[in-house]
Amino acid sequence: MKIVVLDGYTENPGDLSWSGFEGLGEFTVYDRGSETDKEGEAIARIGDAEIVITNKTPITKRVLDSCPSIRYIGVLATGYNVVDYTYAAKQGIPVTNVPGYGTDTVAQFTFALLLEICHHVAHHSEAVHVGRWEQCADFCFCDYPQIELAGKTMGIIGFGRIGQKVGIIAKAFGMRVLAYSPHEYERGKAIGTYVNLETLLAESDIISLHCPLTDRTQNIMNAEAFARMKKTAILINVARGPVVDEQALYDALTTGEIAAAGLDVLNKEPIAADNPLAQIKDSTKLFITPHMAWGSNEARTRCAKEVYLNIKSFLAGEERNVVV
Repeated sequence: MKIVVLDGYTENPGDLSWSGFEGLGEFTVYDRGSETDKEGEAIARIGDAEIVITNKTPITKRVLDSCPSIRYIGVLATGYNVVDYTYAAKQGIPVTNVPGYGTDTVAQFTFALLLEICHHVAHHSEAVHVGRWEQCADFCFCDYPQIELAGKTMGIIGFGRIGQKVGIIAKAFGMRVLAYSPHEYERGKAIGTYVNLETLLAESDIISLHCPLTDRTQNIMNAEAFARMKKTAILINVARGPVVDEQALYDALTTGEIAAAGLDVLNKEPIAADNPLAQIKDSTKLFITPHMAWGSNEARTRCAKEVYLNIKSFLAGEERNVVV
């Protein structure tokens, strides 16, 4: 059985081990994919492999048609929109993902972004390092107003595993939690109050996005949504880039329609030079990190283990984390 990983570096840049996978078959790992001919390169790398593992390399209809040996596709992530899973299903090829591996890490990172916006920790640390505290006439200084979270309202769009974990942490900060989701879970009702999108937008001081990317959620944060938000509101996105209309967010931030945003994901990654958000240099308004919320050592270890178990189950004729 030939197994190929098309883009394994971000999952394992060298601090984890692929040794367990090597016992499942003839195992090949490629670090990164091409930026110019992703499909052609994927076809060449897959060759006659039966098991294909991908993180961000697209498995399109062309790739599937060109590689008839494929019997199984595993995604090194929770989101699986990099695979044409509808066409794969028609070909009888199971596609698996890894739900839940990054719940704690991503929820923690959500608050890392939020607290940076509330306190500007990095800015003030740098100020100390360049000597400003030494020269200060007072025992302290603060360049920007700080924000206390207790008593604020956290609106969470997408109230699955990660959204609910964010809600639990928000409650620990003394925040009121509102949730908007197509499904209302009993566990979710114990954490926050389900409301419609209009109510959440109007009443929330912080809006945190944790929804999957679907036709329904693409550009859910658009000009109309920003117009409904408080002028003091903060947006956090650690979900998927395309759930935010980036031009509309640029307009909302630069006109003062909302106060600030913290983003870990963008429509195109890495960030493009012509992305309007790249023009905002004021970190009090916009804080961007390079899609790193998922990547703690602990989360990546769980992800690799789950992918291994998914493949092992497939080889045993069992279904595990099959999305189609």
